[in-house]
Amino acid sequence: MSSNPQKSYIEVIDFHKSFGEKRVHAGVSFYVRKGECLGLIGGSGTGKSVLLRSLVGLEKPDKGQIIIDGEDIVPMNERQLVEVRKKVAYAFQGGALFDSMTVYENLAYPLREHTKMTESEIAAQIRAQLEEFGLDATAEKLYPGSLSGGMQKRVGLARAMMMHPEVVLYDEPTAGLDPYNTKRIQESILKMKAKGVTSILVTHDMPTVYAVCDKVALLIEGRIGEQYTIDKLKTEPSGVMTQFINGESV
Repeated sequence: MSSNPQKSYIEVIDFHKSFGEKRVHAGVSFYVRKGECLGLIGGSGTGKSVLLRSLVGLEKPDKGQIIIDGEDIVPMNERQLVEVRKKVAYAFQGGALFDSMTVYENLAYPLREHTKMTESEIAAQIRAQLEEFGLDATAEKLYPGSLSGGMQKRVGLARAMMMHPEVVLYDEPTAGLDPYNTKRIQESILKMKAKGVTSILVTHDMPTVYAVCDKVALLIEGRIGEQYTIDKLKTEPSGVMTQFINGESV
């Protein structure tokens, strides 16, 4: 697969990662242009979430580069990574909300930590953000334990977007959701794309990949096995990726 660093916002180059004797990645390379959404698929245990975590510095590769907006984040220290995380949001699989905080407090947390906004400004942004994700003001006082799975995921996405990031990394955002809530999450991702947000979507949910992604890459045997635009995958299905999608042995 050819590299295109001049136009890419995210570029992963020759990424290697092992945990003890277990080799997870053996030379993963891909790029995502600004405003694109890349679907990252692969079997369980192929290290999709490890890649996402590495893109915000929560994991370090054994070898390779991770370039975001022209900067290699691999050598960065924790203080430098804080700045990266302001523009790269990670939407965790379970929402990763603080159970002891209300929805309002969860959404206010990043603004209180990283901005000088007044409480009235924070309140206004929280209200606008909840509305953006199809939640009304009554949700503000609720605790995560009182929310349905779909609502938890939407609040998690809302919190990820509070700092208006340039990149959002989605880890299985529709896992375990019914069709109605899956569609709501898809609509939220498309809204972020319309604003020019660059994104990577890790999922096993192919209908969501087709609905929101521009291209899709298959992670297999520690590398990107195949990558296609969604249009090509729809019109010219072939190869290992199609076998994987159809549930065949690869």
